[in-house]
Amino acid sequence: MMRYCILFAFVVSVAACAEPKEWSVDDYIAAIEGPQETVEEDLDALTLTELMDEFNVPGISVAVIRDFDIHWAKAYGVADIESGALADTETLFQAASISKPVAAMAVLKAVEDGKFSLDDDINTILKSWRLPDSEFTADQAVTPRSLTSHTSGLGDGFGFPGYHPSDPVPTLVQILNGEKPSNVGPVIMERPPLVAMKYSGGGVTLMQLAIEEATGEPFAALLQETVLGPIGMTQSTFEQPLPAAWDRNAARAHDENGNAMDTKWHVYPELAAAGLWTTPTELAKFAIEVQESLQGRSNRVLNQTSVREMLSPVGVGPYAIGFSIEKRGEGWYFAHGGSNWGFRALLMGHKIKGYGLVVMTNASEGGTLIQEIGKRVERAYRWDSLDGPVPR
Repeated sequence: MMRYCILFAFVVSVAACAEPKEWSVDDYIAAIEGPQETVEEDLDALTLTELMDEFNVPGISVAVIRDFDIHWAKAYGVADIESGALADTETLFQAASISKPVAAMAVLKAVEDGKFSLDDDINTILKSWRLPDSEFTADQAVTPRSLTSHTSGLGDGFGFPGYHPSDPVPTLVQILNGEKPSNVGPVIMERPPLVAMKYSGGGVTLMQLAIEEATGEPFAALLQETVLGPIGMTQSTFEQPLPAAWDRNAARAHDENGNAMDTKWHVYPELAAAGLWTTPTELAKFAIEVQESLQGRSNRVLNQTSVREMLSPVGVGPYAIGFSIEKRGEGWYFAHGGSNWGFRALLMGHKIKGYGLVVMTNASEGGTLIQEIGKRVERAYRWDSLDGPVPR
C-alpha cells in the first residue's frame, strides 16, 4: 500500500511540474517582438525592429486588447525622422479610413436621438446639396444604411489624397461636385443601391454632410460631443488641420523608403472618411466600447441594438454600419484598415471574446508590417485556436 501511495504522490508531483507556466505581459511582448519559434516564412526569422528596417517604417505603435481591456501598449522607433522625436504611446497618428467606423457610431447615435433613420432617403436629410435623381434610384433610395456600408451604388471609390497645408481646402459640396479646389472627381451613381458593395469614401463624405445638417453641428465638434468624449478618447480629434498644440506630439508622414515627405502631414476635410488623429490606445478604447456594448455591459454612446447594427452586415457585401465583418479561423471579427498619405493603420476586434489589436504606422509601406504584427499577435494569443489561449 505504501508503494502505491509513493507512486501516486510522484505522479501528482510530475503533473504539477508539467503545468504550463502562466505568461506575463512581458512574455507576450517578447513572443511578438522576437523571431518566431517556427519559421514558416522568411519574415518569421526577423525581430520586430528588423521588420521595421525591412519595410522602411520609422515608427509604429501597438495596442493589444484582451479580456475587454488593454493588455499592453507600446511604441517603437521614431515619430519624425527630421526632428528625431521618438514614438511613444501618446504619439498621434492619422487613423485614415478607421475614421469611418468612428463616424458611423455618431451616425447611429443621431438615429437613436431621432434625427433620422438608417433607411431614410438621404435627400430628405440633406439641405445644401442633393444627390441627383437617376434611373438607379427609381425603386430604391440611397440611405444612411447604404452609405455607411458602401452599398449605396455610388461609384467614386475615393481614395482621398489630402491637401498640402498651404493649399486651399474645398467645402464638402465642392468635394461632392468634384469642383476646384477639390482634387477628386464628383460623386456619381453607378448602380442601384444594395446590389453590390463598392468602397466609397465619397459616400461617407455625403453622410458627413447629412449628419452635420441634421444635427446643426460641425462634424468635429459633434464627434467630440457624442463619441470621443463619452468614451474617454481624450487624445483624439477630428480637427483638420491639426492644431499646433496637438501637432507637438504628432507623427510625420514618411514615404515607401522611410524618407520624410515634403510636409509633415496632409489635411483632410473629408473628416468622416479620413480625418481622425488618434493613438492605438485610444482606438482600443473605442473597440472595447463596441465589444462591451454588444454584451450589454456599456452604453456610453450606443445601446445594444445599435451596436448590433454596427456588427451585422447589411446583406450585400462584408460591411455593416461602418465596420467590415470577417471570419478568421473559428471567430468573427469587426475591422477596418486605414491608408492616408504617409500613414497606415489597422483596428480589429473579436465580436464576442473581448480581444483585438490596433497598429498605427507613419510610413507608406506600413501595411505589410501591420499584417505581420497581426499574425504574431494572433499566434501568441492563440486567437480562435482549438487549443485555446495560452494558460494563465
